[in-house]
Amino acid sequence: MPRSVNSVAKRARRKKVLKQAKGYFGRRKNVWTVAKNAVDKAMLYAYRDRKAKKRNFRSLWIMRINAAARQEGLSYSQFMGKLNASEIGLNRKVLADLAMNHPEAFKAIVEKVK
Repeated sequence: MPRSVNSVAKRARRKKVLKQAKGYFGRRKNVWTVAKNAVDKAMLYAYRDRKAKKRNFRSLWIMRINAAARQEGLSYSQFMGKLNASEIGLNRKVLADLAMNHPEAFKAIVEKVK
């Protein structure tokens, strides 16, 4: 009995990976074995960095809030402690946006929690 191979599916798999490798430099874009490894690594980085992105943005928001709060005479931890005690339900993303784009609104919040 002759050996049966599913060439259609095999070609589709390869085309899919080579399409994902489009734009890579050198053999990474058109040689199957190199492209497969490059795409696998890229997918791992993408998965990892979707998680890291959330951490990076939270860190950025904290830095911005800290800088704006210090201009009003409070540290970040003092400001957040007083904010929670006064039961103002603004998250860090919104507070950072206010601190950057609407400093007068941020100042009003600081005066309210002092």
